[in-house]
Amino acid sequence: MKVRVLGSAAGGGFPQWNCNCPRCDGVRRGTIRARARTQSSIAVSGDGERWVLFNASPDVLQQIRSFPELQPARALRDTAIAAIVLIDAQIDHTTGLYMLREHRQPLELWCTPHVHEDLTRGNPLLNLLGHYCGVNWHALPLGEDFEIPGVPGLRFAALPLISNAPPYSPHRDCPQPGDNIGVTITDTRSGRSLFYAPGLGEMEPHVWAAMQAADCVLVDGTLWTDDEMIRLGASQKTSRAMGHLPQSGEGGMIEWLDRLPQDTRKVLIHINNTNPILDEDSAERATLAAHGIEVSFDGMEIVP
Repeated sequence: MKVRVLGSAAGGGFPQWNCNCPRCDGVRRGTIRARARTQSSIAVSGDGERWVLFNASPDVLQQIRSFPELQPARALRDTAIAAIVLIDAQIDHTTGLYMLREHRQPLELWCTPHVHEDLTRGNPLLNLLGHYCGVNWHALPLGEDFEIPGVPGLRFAALPLISNAPPYSPHRDCPQPGDNIGVTITDTRSGRSLFYAPGLGEMEPHVWAAMQAADCVLVDGTLWTDDEMIRLGASQKTSRAMGHLPQSGEGGMIEWLDRLPQDTRKVLIHINNTNPILDEDSAERATLAAHGIEVSFDGMEIVP
């Protein structure tokens, strides 16, 4: 199994276009050591030829150009993207579907019924695509293994997560199973697996069990502290209220990752532009390193 991090930032990317927080201002001015990042998405393949795109960010065209394996050039119009899996219905994970409208066949789209509802009613993106390439929707099952036709060598298992639905969802601030998911991806030949959850607001027993069983976890790294956005004056909501477990503090992501088996690879993704871990020389980044936790970056290759 091959995993490519196409985008590692939270919504807005890094630097965010209208943000002058210490991280965004620093990377623009070159006063901090940090990498620019596009909005979060990964691509996964079992054979190196057919790929599953997890989320379609607004930066999807840039991400495809940066990863030639997604354009094998076997025909006049071609792609190596065999299917798209949506983790949730958030704008930063779905807007890229608009950019893929020139596809010659309907997009093979996997998502839960709740996400499908949000993208046909609250934000009728899938209805609009019906006027272009169209969409073959596959209802993504929760709590059971499934395979994606045309994608050999991989098995998937989706789990409901407690996070928050988009502002246009009827489930906003009232989470429903299927608004947000984590996915275990298993290589059927080697048996090795990766657990992927870019939005994780609470550590439930079934989620913790999936993380303990995985060889690599690629999980929510949005904010460092629960009150990070409030202290900066960028929002009135805490990290947990937005559906993201902060890294630091009691019950934070670092504490949970420390409890994983020693040989589990631990990587953070979906990193907000305000998060001090983006500064590679920061004390917070050193803290992560001391705990054996990596920070993903655009172009990162992971072989679980």
